[in-house]
Parts: sequence; C-alpha cells; structure tokens
Amino acid sequence: MIDITAIWGQWLRPSAGLPTVQWSLLLALAAAAGHLVQRHMAMPKVVGYSAVGVLAGWAGFGGVVWPLEGIGLFLLEFGVSIVLFETGGRIALRWFRHNPMVLLQSLLEAAFTYAAVYFALRWFEVRPAVADGLALVAIVSSPAVLSRVVADTRGAGPVTERALALSTLGALYALTLVAARVGTLQREETTLLDLLLPVVVVLSISVLVAGIMSLVLRLALHVMSPNSENTSVLLITTIAAGTAIASHLGGSAPLAALLAGVLLKQVHARPWVLARQLGSASSVLVMLTFVLVAVVAVQGEWDPALATVVIALVAARGLAKVLGVLAANPGSGTRWRQAVLTGCAMAPMSSLGLLLVSQFAGASMTLGPRIVAIALPAILLMQVLGAIIATYVIHQARETSRVDPVTAAQGGTPGA
Repeated sequence: MIDITAIWGQWLRPSAGLPTVQWSLLLALAAAAGHLVQRHMAMPKVVGYSAVGVLAGWAGFGGVVWPLEGIGLFLLEFGVSIVLFETGGRIALRWFRHNPMVLLQSLLEAAFTYAAVYFALRWFEVRPAVADGLALVAIVSSPAVLSRVVADTRGAGPVTERALALSTLGALYALTLVAARVGTLQREETTLLDLLLPVVVVLSISVLVAGIMSLVLRLALHVMSPNSENTSVLLITTIAAGTAIASHLGGSAPLAALLAGVLLKQVHARPWVLARQLGSASSVLVMLTFVLVAVVAVQGEWDPALATVVIALVAARGLAKVLGVLAANPGSGTRWRQAVLTGCAMAPMSSLGLLLVSQFAGASMTLGPRIVAIALPAILLMQVLGAIIATYVIHQARETSRVDPVTAAQGGTPGA
C-alpha cells in the first residue's frame, strides 16, 4: 500500500485524494463479494463484506487511524446512528406496558452477560478494570448485523422482532454505562456522584438532541409524504446533523439517534417503513461500518496468547444471552424454543462494539490497549460468526420468506 501510494502521488493528484479512491474501490469490492457470497454460498452478505475488509487490512490499507478520530469516527458514529434510529423506530413503548416481561428479558440478558464475561475473564486473571470494560462492551449485540440479516432473509416473526428489540435495548444500556465508565477511568477513587454525573450529562444531552431531531422530523412528516425522495434526504441529513451535534456537546450520537427513533415512533401514529425511507445511502454507510470493523480488527496487535481469553469471552457471552432471555421467558409471549433462538440471534457484534472500544482506547493509554487487544478479535469473530448464527436462527424459526440457494437445490420451501 505504501508503494502504491508513492506511485499514485507521482502521476495523479485527484481532488478528493487517494483515501477516497481506496474506500470507493473497497466498498465496490465489498458489495460484489457480499452478493457472490449470498448467491453462491448461501451465506450472509456480511461475511463477504468482512472478507474484503480482512484482505484490505492484511494488505496494509492505510485509510484508517486508530483510535478512530475525525472523519473516520464520524462515519462510524453516523452508520451506527442510522441503524439505531431505524431499530428505535420499531419499538412501541406501549408494548412494554402490555408485556413488561420483554423489558425484564432485556435487563436480565444484559446483567447475565456482564456478570458471565466479567467472571470468565477474571478466571483467566485479566485485570479487574480491563474485565469490567470488556464486560460492558460484551453487553451489546449488533442491531446493524441483525437488520442486514433480516433484510437479506426477509425475516418477520416473533423471534426476529424480539431479537431486534432486545439488541436495541442492550445498545441503550451499554452506551450509557460505557459513557459513565469512560468518565471515571482516569480517577483513582470514585464516589457515587462521580459515577452518576457522566451518566446524567450523556443522557441529558442525548435526550435533548433526540427531542429536537424527533420534533423536526415530526413537523416535516406532517407536510411531506413518507414515500417522498425529499423525505429520505431530510431523514439522513437530520441524523447526520444530530450525530455531529451530540458528539460535539459531549453526548452520545448513537444514543441520541436511538432515542429520536423511539420518540418519533410514539408521536407519529401513521405507519411507515424507515428502511425504505433511509434508502441506498444508508445501506452504503452501514456496509462501510462492516468493512471498517474488519480493517481495524485485522490491523490491531493480535496476541496469540490471548486466543483462549477471546474464546472464553465469546462463549460466556453467548451462553449468558440465551440464559438471560430464558430466565424471563415465562409470561413474555414466546415459547421456550423461540426464547432459545432469540438468545442465539443476539450473538453478533460489530460496529457498535467497535465504537465502544474506541471510546476506551481514547480515554486511557494504559487500560485502552489491553481492552482493545481482546475486544477487536472478538468483535471481528462475532461479526462473521454472529451473522451466520442469526441467519440460521431465522431459518430455523421459519420466519424467512426467501429461499436460499441450498434450500432451493434440496427442493425445500421457505418458512412461514
């Protein structure tokens, strides 16, 4: 990559610079790889996106600076914000009033995941502060991967909707808790006030920005058609502005977008499909985040001695999510098999986990690298393996209306 950059600079100077050309070609290759992987191997498109990112990282792709900052960090936050805005817009608060066990499922799943990962890492003699940070990151599933898999499989049903809802709520918890933890990393002693103050600041700013975003969009939808192309542009630009403002003021851009989606769902009664309104531009951004995760993870300092720790984290996290969903399943409206499948569908980790890890890396020069060394391999592994698991779960739940090539070759029929 260094040689290519030197040769490029000698004979051509594009106005946007070499990184723009590199990213454009990389995303084009990722799109082609995702299509081929799904069509000919019956695998999720995310696997193809990740494979291209891994190869680019191994080749020395220089378009990413770690810890993420500047435009790279903004694009990651923007992509995550779009996904969380969309998934937040699927949540109706009255659902929790009629079925509070769903909320209990999310709380237990998050608590079980934190405890299981923390004690598993401590068993391997990982420092308490490092284990704590990794356990907080492990709480999140990946709404981005789940949304992509659902779109590819045309999934719809109780397992699909429950997994998306629980992953969205888990993102809410993790974003808030990580903001609080990052705010206390540099302090030797912390009081209850020290722990609560960062949470209050982040939540206050995020709620304020979310309220403004939802109000603007509600006023716009009052006079604009949800199916209009102009409405799509307004949605994306509003989320982009909210992302920049929330981060600048000290809030959480993804959290603000998530809350804006939830608020808009409550104040805009007419049904509409957010994925359709956000359009192809959001798809490109989300694909970029998948490739970015793979590039960053591969270029990290991999320590073979930590392989056992990474596997232990992944195993403890996966088991805890299933047990957490099962613990509050009575009265939640799903059968036991559906609860197990829901817990398995929450396996993916991706861009949101990378964003949280980036916060730790930027906040502490001592703990950050230790967290990064374990978290990046785990995130890359679960971006790929988690997407495969989620796809398998949706097919097992018979909630897909698309027949994959393997099923078609065997003469099977799609699930109801």
